[in-house]
Amino acid sequence: MSGLFHLLRLAHAGFVLAREGVFALVDPAAVPPGPRFLLRLARMIERRNAGSGAGRLAAALTRLGPSYVKLGQFLATRPDIVGPTIARNLETLQDRMPPFPQAVAEAAVAEGLGKPVAQFFEQFGPAIAAASIAQVHRAEIKNADGATSAVAVKVLRPNVEYRFQRDLDSFLYVARLAERHSVEARRLRLVSVVETLARSVSIEMDLRLEAAAFSELAENTKDNPDFRVPAVDWERTARRVLTVEWVEGIPLSNRAALLAAGHDPVRLARVLIQSFLRQAISDGFFHADLHPGNLFVDADGRLVAVDCGIMGRLGPKERKFLAEILFGFITRDWQRTAEIHFEAGYVPSHHSVEDFAQAIRAIGEPIHDRPAEEISMAKLLTLLFEVTAIFDMRTRPELLLLQKTMVVAEGVARALDPKFDMWSTAEPVVREWIERHLGPIGRIEDAAQEFGTLGRLIGRAPALLSRAAGTMERFDEQTRDGLMLSPETVEAIGRAEGRRWRWTAAALWVIAALIAVWMFR
Repeated sequence: MSGLFHLLRLAHAGFVLAREGVFALVDPAAVPPGPRFLLRLARMIERRNAGSGAGRLAAALTRLGPSYVKLGQFLATRPDIVGPTIARNLETLQDRMPPFPQAVAEAAVAEGLGKPVAQFFEQFGPAIAAASIAQVHRAEIKNADGATSAVAVKVLRPNVEYRFQRDLDSFLYVARLAERHSVEARRLRLVSVVETLARSVSIEMDLRLEAAAFSELAENTKDNPDFRVPAVDWERTARRVLTVEWVEGIPLSNRAALLAAGHDPVRLARVLIQSFLRQAISDGFFHADLHPGNLFVDADGRLVAVDCGIMGRLGPKERKFLAEILFGFITRDWQRTAEIHFEAGYVPSHHSVEDFAQAIRAIGEPIHDRPAEEISMAKLLTLLFEVTAIFDMRTRPELLLLQKTMVVAEGVARALDPKFDMWSTAEPVVREWIERHLGPIGRIEDAAQEFGTLGRLIGRAPALLSRAAGTMERFDEQTRDGLMLSPETVEAIGRAEGRRWRWTAAALWVIAALIAVWMFR
């Protein structure tokens, strides 16, 4: 029955997409004959005054609600699933929703913090920004010295958890259905894609985790004089409420204001990309929502990132993979770039490293013949993921968020500096990591870590052997006179066998009836 509910909800979503003219973006020639009829049917119910391109898709997803807005933003990073045209249209989708009432917000803050709003805040202003999951208010608090300071208070939307869970269950149902019947869907790992989206949303909906992300990112970047994040007010933070320092600064998107204030946009573009790469490659923990609305420049010229609801993590293997891939393209070492894919296990071993290196060369060589301002690292990664599909490389969910963030960050950098050179900006960060971790010092540290792991295993060996010996003795005692099962276990096995034989008998009778009908027709 739950499957029927999912199908009904998805049918409603399909109707809204059809009314908004979204299916006009689909090329009928690329659709099999059966579904082509459904496509023509969908075009028949299209509104006459439906927009075009990005407007159609954005309008439809916004009408369907917050979950679909998030799904659209997420699929913007997956041109291999939705196609490059739709992916580009989805990049324009903005997560902007009407604010919920002030009284509801204050009641949520009071419930989350356990005391009336007035006991925590001197003043609690109206919402200044509202998105699909939460909205932000400007408030004032009294410090220990009696002075007041401004803070930003983020409050979750009422019932947002239920709405997202309902829609995510429907997305997961469709993904499982697709993987069951499509080899391509299994290669794209649609279930894993939806699960990644679900994990991201669940983290966003516990604001204590976002507070922890602010704290961790601040700790990782404390030695970076050009980048910082707001401090968390833990006393005024709970699961549905987050309070952080108010940021006074110029939005990074306002280039004219930055110039008027004496800031250098070229330097800021370099700071943004190098800070992001250091977070991803050196720390393995990066801000994954670096759109212009989340970036400010303070009076000291530092880049300030807000909204740590979406963060990315890369393990040691993924960080090594990323660093060596970028370094391979910078140095034009196509063979090594191919080898790292195989070493990481991303490309199945039955393929040829030399053939894969040839495919990577086909991507990389044209890039080096172009002016620096025309080289896009984000586009490079997109092309790389397209080529890997030929070599049965399965989707790596941990790299999707990285690719999406790089697309956005690079776009912001080029808006600041139209002649931005991505490769010369990335090269010092990547080379520093390569020399530090893959050079002599890094190899010595890796060896020391391996010896430490081996030493801990040797230290635990006597206890493990003793436990194994005890287990074998108990098993020997239990089976010496035959393996004895409890009466409850025997009864359960009997019930299961009975059910199996009843269904088998029923199936045999159905088959016999069909044979009889066929023989005497």
